[in-house]
Amino acid sequence: MAGKQKQVAANKAVAPRQQHYEFGGPIGAFAITFGLPVLVHVFNLFCNDISGCPAPSLLHPRSLDLNQLKREIGWPENGVFGLFSWSATLWTLGYYALSLVQYRILPGHHVEGTDLSTGGRLKYKLNAFNSAMCTLAILAAGTIAQGAEFPVWTFISDNFAQIISANILFAFSLAVFVYVRSFQVKPGNKDMRELAAGGATGSLIYDFYIGRELNPRITLPLIGEVDIKEFMEMRPGLLGWIVLNCAFVAKQYRTFGYVTDSILFITAIQAFYVFDGIYMEPAVLTTMDITTDGFGFMLSFGDVVWVPFMYSTQTRYLATHPQQLGALGLIAVGAVLAAGYSIFRLSNSQKNNFRRNPDDPSVKHLTYLQTKTGSRLITSGWWGVARHINYLGDWLQSWPYSLPTGIAGYQILAAGTGAPGAITMLDGREVVQGEARGWGIVFTYFYILYFAVLLIHRDMRDDEKCSKKYGDDWEKYKKLVRWRIVPGIY
Repeated sequence: MAGKQKQVAANKAVAPRQQHYEFGGPIGAFAITFGLPVLVHVFNLFCNDISGCPAPSLLHPRSLDLNQLKREIGWPENGVFGLFSWSATLWTLGYYALSLVQYRILPGHHVEGTDLSTGGRLKYKLNAFNSAMCTLAILAAGTIAQGAEFPVWTFISDNFAQIISANILFAFSLAVFVYVRSFQVKPGNKDMRELAAGGATGSLIYDFYIGRELNPRITLPLIGEVDIKEFMEMRPGLLGWIVLNCAFVAKQYRTFGYVTDSILFITAIQAFYVFDGIYMEPAVLTTMDITTDGFGFMLSFGDVVWVPFMYSTQTRYLATHPQQLGALGLIAVGAVLAAGYSIFRLSNSQKNNFRRNPDDPSVKHLTYLQTKTGSRLITSGWWGVARHINYLGDWLQSWPYSLPTGIAGYQILAAGTGAPGAITMLDGREVVQGEARGWGIVFTYFYILYFAVLLIHRDMRDDEKCSKKYGDDWEKYKKLVRWRIVPGIY
């Protein structure tokens, strides 16, 4: 009997092929894989510090002149090749190497992940918070010594497009590496390697995008074993997001001679969001990203390109078009943040307390639906309001990232123009909103729209997963808790 059980567990290491597609299947995967890298560059080029946000020619599409647009967005003279540079690529790789060294030498907690379908648990070393603090301490020391002219800050500003390209290349290279290596996964392997159920469809582009192997690991000289997915999820991209924000704060100071409360507010609350996540690093081991999704281009690109370079759009915008919120403005956006954070934390805390001890005085009053699987689905309290009320809190927290940019949009005029209401740079150039007013919202408020789509998609995936897990009980539960995320709306 024991031998038979071991054979069953071993056979699960290679997931059966499934034809259930997400993200539009192979066509959608192809579009995302090759479209999103272009979109990241488009955001950087079309909302720039040369001509405006958006570039002036984009406001008059009928008379758009391609050569004029190229001048307005700073298109390199040698074309697309100018978006790459060896120096940016080498410094980017150096940043990743630093993260690996910190992972190896800094103290951390050694924990086990969740149960694998093949049996057993993988072990993890968690020290992302210590690594982040070490890196930020180095950057703080350099800033104290050299101010806004600290070479790290100026290099990021001067080579931003090339740094984007370097990370895109890294994301593609890593995705190719784990995809090719996933074909080495064999039943009964001693390393507990297994394929992700959703990543073994047989479609090359779809499996490349979604990820074939569940938890790819690699052993590096002097570093040791590294869980690629957990490492990429919690380290270079999240910290890079904060580093980029700090670089744009320094850029605002170099450009105008002062720093506004709006850019400091966004940098602070986004840093809090990141620090909260990496401090609670063990919690990521129970998320769908770790337990269910394979590691492919979706996570590789999302971790090191999408998160740091798209999520820092607001501070990049404010570095060129500074906005002062004042006390009342800070209180207003702070109130939105507090509301979202409270909903997010209180709802998650209530669920976690109920899972640990349903008889705890703080949750014993909650009603629930007892399922045939033995699980209890809460039907009152926060979780009686909506099935994913925590997503509402998470989404509300995204608004203060964008609100400080106001009715976004600006144009950059030559020195000495004397435009009414212009903000003057130290080099004499003037920044006005003009006819660009409102059009910059496409860039600075994109995160809110994107995050809403992300949460809705995540809710749909969870609904499908729970429907399979709970069967008829899930349908009963949905009748008791009608709303998915936003009560009365969705």
